[in-house]
Amino acid sequence: MKKNFYIELIFLILLGVFTSLSLPPYNYLLINFITLSLFYIFLVKKNVTNKNKIYFFLYGWLFGFGYFASNLYWISISLTFDEELKFLIPLTLILVPGLIALFYALASYLFVLLKPKKNISSFFLFSVIFGIIEFLRGSILTGFPWNLIAYSFSNQLEILNITSLIGTYGFNLFCISLFTSPSILVLGDNKKDVSICVIFLILTISFYFFGAQNLQQFNKKKQDKLNYKIRLVGSNISIDRFYNNIDPILGIEDLIEISSPKKNEKTIFIWPEGVLPGISHHQLKEYKWLFENKFNENHLLAIGINIKEKENQIIKYFNSLTIYDHNINIINSYKKINLVPFGEFLPFEKILKKIGLRTITNSYQSYSKGEQRNIFNINYDNFSLKILPLICYEIIYSGKIFNNSDFDYIVNISEDGWFGKSIGPEQHFIHSIYRAIESGKYVLRSTNNGTTAIINPLGIVEKKIDLNKSGYIDFTDSRKYKKTIFAQYGNNIFGFIILLYIFLIFSFNKFKNE
Repeated sequence: MKKNFYIELIFLILLGVFTSLSLPPYNYLLINFITLSLFYIFLVKKNVTNKNKIYFFLYGWLFGFGYFASNLYWISISLTFDEELKFLIPLTLILVPGLIALFYALASYLFVLLKPKKNISSFFLFSVIFGIIEFLRGSILTGFPWNLIAYSFSNQLEILNITSLIGTYGFNLFCISLFTSPSILVLGDNKKDVSICVIFLILTISFYFFGAQNLQQFNKKKQDKLNYKIRLVGSNISIDRFYNNIDPILGIEDLIEISSPKKNEKTIFIWPEGVLPGISHHQLKEYKWLFENKFNENHLLAIGINIKEKENQIIKYFNSLTIYDHNINIINSYKKINLVPFGEFLPFEKILKKIGLRTITNSYQSYSKGEQRNIFNINYDNFSLKILPLICYEIIYSGKIFNNSDFDYIVNISEDGWFGKSIGPEQHFIHSIYRAIESGKYVLRSTNNGTTAIINPLGIVEKKIDLNKSGYIDFTDSRKYKKTIFAQYGNNIFGFIILLYIFLIFSFNKFKNE
């Protein structure tokens, strides 16, 4: 018995590890049909022989630990830049995936606790429980909706376009069902079971044709020439600048050189997040002399920069996206709302600081959270546009990035150097494709040590600067796209799909000969 337990332990961890291979940058999509089906079959079979339900909490945790340990290992890389935090690396390699795996543990436990006796009802229950738990994973506390199973489809844009209707969480629930459906053939014993597999196959094909038609219609639309350029700057500035007090003058000069401003071209320059950590957004005015020979009244600059404010004798710091005119006067500013735990703020800071912990991205204190995300309405020198600002991993939140869709483009700035040369930056970039499709808007992404890109509302990357490269790309024309269903109703659609699954569970459970 003890030997069998260890074999099961290794088996479940390996199932999780192999499932990770379906995610970017590997995208071995077909592997999910094997791993998720085997995991489901394991739970069903063990439920017959093992009556102690608490074991299923462990089974789900083991699968989740293998999954997250193999696709989130890069989190520990952010600790390698600071000698004082390197001792935490072994802890993060185990603790982070271990904590997130608790969600899968809970899902497995609830499944066997509620499991109907009939095959099809059990299948739908498994899917809906895991779908709901994944939604909770992306919502509880700050939420961390990274590496949902739905991201396995990141290379299948035609199928992925269904997220414009049902969103990423709705699509994620469908994916769990689709990948688990082969298990019905193994566990089932009649033709009705086979029909469920066929239905999910037909739905997948219909999603493909839906997306293909959208792509065809979008490509037929007329391209509107903008009367200004949006120049997205991608840089490859070392992350060491956060610790070595590098002169900000050198950073500004490098960024101006990469930007290559031309005096007679109306241009909005987008610089990445945090490329000038030594100065605040008001202090940038002191470096106006660096811009005078290159920037004029035709130019605006949007940059990720810190805001330092005093409130009731307390100094607060904010991570911001701030827009300046050519004289480095502030036009608009957004303070980041979704902060990265341990990266930008330290949970239970008063307690954890006593044992030597602090935030990774700065050595002074946690960032404060902004109050709300407002749309930038820019009216300047005969051109106007509305942009939705998103900083770094705010792009990962499906259905939570806006309430008002009356804007032209999403602008996302990021610093991906914290991920090192790992799979992290590529995983981060993929979220931008999903948000573009869901919102029906262009996503304009500027990064340091990451992928800078222009992504159209169908998820197609029109232009990009590859990882760890410097340069710029210009956004000069666009096609208008219809308002998506998901942009109108958000995750309410996910709630409707859950109700549909619950209806199917009860319906199939009533059939005598399922």
